[in-house]
Amino acid sequence: MSSFETPAIMLRRVDFGDYDLIITFFTLKQGKKSVIAKSAKKSTKRFAGILELFSVLDIVFGKGRGTGLPVLQEAALKHPFAGIRSDIIKTAYASHWAELINEWMEEGQKLDQLYYLFKYILGELDHGRRPAAGLSILFHLRFLTISGLRPNLRYCSSCRNEIDGINENTFTFDLQKGGLVCGVCAPAAQGRISLSKGTIKQLIWIKNGDLARAGRIRFTSQALKEGLAFVEAFVPYHIGKELRSLTFLKQIRK
Repeated sequence: MSSFETPAIMLRRVDFGDYDLIITFFTLKQGKKSVIAKSAKKSTKRFAGILELFSVLDIVFGKGRGTGLPVLQEAALKHPFAGIRSDIIKTAYASHWAELINEWMEEGQKLDQLYYLFKYILGELDHGRRPAAGLSILFHLRFLTISGLRPNLRYCSSCRNEIDGINENTFTFDLQKGGLVCGVCAPAAQGRISLSKGTIKQLIWIKNGDLARAGRIRFTSQALKEGLAFVEAFVPYHIGKELRSLTFLKQIRK
């Protein structure tokens, strides 16, 4: 049986029968990949303690039979990110990012840039050096750029005037238009998400700047609140639904 080896991040696991698991990985070489791990729930040698959500592994899988899914043959743990799973808030954020990737990506869709973004964000969340909420804003903005859903944060989507040239401190973000709307055009805006000019500047910077430097940005309390409200409204609107993980995250964050 031919085999394929790749680094992978574990997105999802589902029980299959009494002993098996169906696992969805975000692999570096083949994008999203669902495999079956035979006897994973009873094995004390092959996969004991390493098939955990958000972990980074080197995996080997081969062509399977029966279910039609590839069979997980080997797995070596590289980065366990155990600090995430020991904290309910961190787990909620990581679960939301993982579900978003799993829902949006097609099976076999290869996206190196998104893989490395997710791995970096998980590493920062695990270390606890940055607030989880700020990392979530960073992840969402970079995810939107990679997925082609980049929001317009530079000019009014109606009159096309540059935001920097408008003498206003607060703007409306129109979900339907996918961009900012100035005070003159705001009565016709859909969505009614408010963003201050200071928040907008921070969002633009972390959306476009170097990833490591962007990860170190210190959000003001206003920018953190507005930024989260923005990304957690914009992303569900454009993927067509609010994910269960986001509903749970909002509940425990209160």
